Amino acid sequence: MPTESQIAKHREVQKAAKAVLARLANMITSTDTEQSIADKAYAMLCESGYTETWYHQCPALVLLGSRSCVSVSGRDYQPSTEMVGAANLVTVDLSPTHAEYWGDCARSFPVENGKVTQAPQLLEFRNGLSFLRHLHMQMLEVVTPETTFGQLYDWANLRIRQNGFVNLDYRNNVGHSIVTKHDDRQYIQSDNKIALGDAPFFSFEPFIRLKGGKWGFKHEEIFYFNASGKLEEL
Repeated sequence: MPTESQIAKHREVQKAAKAVLARLANMITSTDTEQSIADKAYAMLCESGYTETWYHQCPALVLLGSRSCVSVSGRDYQPSTEMVGAANLVTVDLSPTHAEYWGDCARSFPVENGKVTQAPQLLEFRNGLSFLRHLHMQMLEVVTPETTFGQLYDWANLRIRQNGFVNLDYRNNVGHSIVTKHDDRQYIQSDNKIALGDAPFFSFEPFIRLKGGKWGFKHEEIFYFNASGKLEEL
């Protein structure tokens, strides 16, 4: 279980990432590109005092359009110049850091009529976003400190398949521990028998597409177990 100080410090960084994503939703236009959206996001992170990232020097990983379903490491990521246009799905994943404290937060923004909308008309947009919201809510109720990374992987992927979706992650996992050294991360993958309660914090970030669908959706938060063993969102 993390200390109150650790919770407060990580929450401060994560709060900044969430605030940037909330502001970004109102700033995306039809003429934006992955590059320009990443630039806007990073500029806002810098305004908030977060100039560093823990993720391969990639503070904002943006995917849209023809790359909506592409899973790529920040090590290899290069933002494209494809424009948003009238209809699109823009996924932005932020990874700010302050000293040893990390943020890790992602959102997918549906674009209709050249603007981000909170009430999309396209059924595929509604279904993808709704499924991820419900998956996060269910996960909060079923996971315990004794649940292993592997068991969470199996649980999440079963529900992804049962609901007609596909896991798009290039590692085929759905999240990782939040640590102080990049290479020390434990992944939510099938063969990991470490208990989630042994990690102070972990991210949950399924990256999914409807079978036969066009768009790739992601929603990411950081979680920890409180003193009562109840899972909480950071």
